[in-house]
Amino acid sequence: MESNIQSTETKIKWFHYLAAFFAGFFLANVVPHFVHGISGDPFPTPFANPPGKGLSSPTVNALWACFNLLVGYILLRASKVAPKHKFLLITLFIGILVCAVMLSYGFMDKAKA
Repeated sequence: MESNIQSTETKIKWFHYLAAFFAGFFLANVVPHFVHGISGDPFPTPFANPPGKGLSSPTVNALWACFNLLVGYILLRASKVAPKHKFLLITLFIGILVCAVMLSYGFMDKAKA
């Protein structure tokens, strides 16, 4: 007897890994901008002068954090990351790690200012 129930198994393609990596990247970038934004602290954004080096207002940082959160969420959903897909989870965490290391080097000068 044949079953009419379709498999809910998700086929993982290369672009799911790409989406997972960038989801991690964007979600990690939320943290510093959100924290500085809600703390009322100026912090570098791509909109500062010079971009990424000058300071943007707390409001710009809060908005930039929310934009990163939205993009990260959309990419997370598109990536099909789930506990059963271990390599997608690893790819997500690699994206977080890469962003964290890049931000640590990029904002190193801010701590000295």
